[in-house]
Order: sequence, then structure tokens, then C-alpha cells
Amino acid sequence: GFYPVDVDGTEMEVIAVMAPDGTIRTAFNTCQICYGSGRGYYVQEGDQLVCQNCGNRFDMSQVEMVSGGCNPWPILDEDKTTDETNITISYSFLKKSVTLFENWKSVQY
Repeated sequence: GFYPVDVDGTEMEVIAVMAPDGTIRTAFNTCQICYGSGRGYYVQEGDQLVCQNCGNRFDMSQVEMVSGGCNPWPILDEDKTTDETNITISYSFLKKSVTLFENWKSVQY
């Protein structure tokens, strides 16, 4: 799912998916390449995520597993804790990531 987060007035969004192996995988809903474009975010189509800037598609199960290129910015184990019901992402990690969202969704068609 997509989970909005507000960090000191900056709107951010986290993608969290249950992987086939039962683990929870997380990433920011912003593209590692396209994030500055204002359209570098993902929309779910079936079991795929589609970048709204360049159109790159990939399987939801690849969240957090693939980095670099046109993929969501991964949130790795060292930056979060998970239990049966919650995902907790450290404030310091969120705070240092706000620059990824400065132009987020500023251009919509």
C-alpha cells in the first residue's frame, strides 16, 4: 500500500508491500532517477508499479530489492524496524530524505 508521511511540512509517501517470502518491503514513492521532475512517483497497475514520468514498470515484489535506475528509493532494514503490525522508520532517516520530495507531484497531467 501507499502510506503518506508528513515530515515538518514536507509531504512524503512510503510504499510497503508483502513480499512472496512473507517479509515486508518498503521504499519511498519517488523514483531514483525521475524524482526531480515533479512526476517521479509511482501508481499501482495490477501487481506492477509504473513511474509517472518515464513509464518504467516493475513488479511490486521488487520493492526494496532493486536500487539504482528508475526504481523507488529503497528503505532498508537499517533505517526501519518492523513487527507484526507496524513499520517504524526513523525520523532522522525521513528528515534526511525530504529533498527527494521537494518537487514531488508538482506536475500532474
